[in-house]
Amino acid sequence: MTDTMRGAALMVGAMACFAVEDALIKGLSDVFSPAQIIWMLGLGGAAAFAVWLQVSGKGAWSPLYLHRRVLLRSGCEVFGTLCFVSALALIPLALASAVIQATPLVVAMGAAVFLGATVGWRRWLAISVGFFGVLIIIRPGGAAFDPATLLALGGMLGLAARDLATRTMPAEISGARLSLHAFAALLPTGLALQLILGLDFVMPDAAQLGILALCVAIGMVGYLTIVGATRLGDISVVSSFRYSRMLFALIVGGIAFGERPDIWTLVGVSIVIATGLYTLIREARLRNASQA
Repeated sequence: MTDTMRGAALMVGAMACFAVEDALIKGLSDVFSPAQIIWMLGLGGAAAFAVWLQVSGKGAWSPLYLHRRVLLRSGCEVFGTLCFVSALALIPLALASAVIQATPLVVAMGAAVFLGATVGWRRWLAISVGFFGVLIIIRPGGAAFDPATLLALGGMLGLAARDLATRTMPAEISGARLSLHAFAALLPTGLALQLILGLDFVMPDAAQLGILALCVAIGMVGYLTIVGATRLGDISVVSSFRYSRMLFALIVGGIAFGERPDIWTLVGVSIVIATGLYTLIREARLRNASQA
């Protein structure tokens, strides 16, 4: 097996982890408010990464946490997580996952607008067609439109902004530290939101604590797996397997929640995935040509 194939397999595994994590979060939303889920996940994730860094001898604290770019990245992740967890509580898992598939397109557009990346007319056309696919999924103004879908759109924009901010991070700060910082930021944000909205605190029982711990564990496995995937083989080929998350979301959503996405949702997500793959392939070809 080549390094690219290993990387692709790891990427598929990571996407499976994230799809299962999303399903667990959606199940928890039957008992807890999105605000409480957010701060509980923040507490669990921050504790897990802090212990990991401490055990590895790197130490949990870093003065780089106060770097403005790190703060910006965590702010974007907090916004995206708030929106996406809220969307999972209100709309089908497959629909929320379908909107998230547009993240690479928004990242490509943002890189051109904010980071000075060169994007030719073909990729601009692909991005435009991809956004048309998002409109098909959401269908604003139509009878099937659910306003809560806009939360998934906000989540996608927040996570795309996080990915853009990640590209500007200081080289000396690791992915584990960035994850710890982002999880830690979820804790006060979720608590503040719960207090401001006057939402009741629900004491989790042993089974629910187990599900929360499983969410954190699966999320960490997904994180470690995706890091391993991006370090193996051709990154453009490996990254294209991010779209397998949609397949897992359809399977998990169908089994766990009996979801059956309509034909227009499937058409829209197919357009988004096709244009996203084209954008990745085009970027890879241009990069290879510039290095030749």
